[in-house]
Amino acid sequence: MATTLKDKLDLATLETRVDELIRQIDALQHENDALRSQQAALTAERATLIEKTEQARSRVEAMIARLKAMETR
Repeated sequence: MATTLKDKLDLATLETRVDELIRQIDALQHENDALRSQQAALTAERATLIEKTEQARSRVEAMIARLKAMETR
């Protein structure tokens, strides 16, 4: 079976499209990795902020308790 010019062009077009898809997959994988890393960092930051908030709440509650104790004297 003879390969026609149209077949060669179709094959070249297909190769170009496959190459584009491979580049797009690589870019999306890189972006996905970056987003996962960012999510991990934000999750860790959130945990730290929650801990600091709880510590601050405890200190404020202790201050309120001391103030109430001073009022009853």
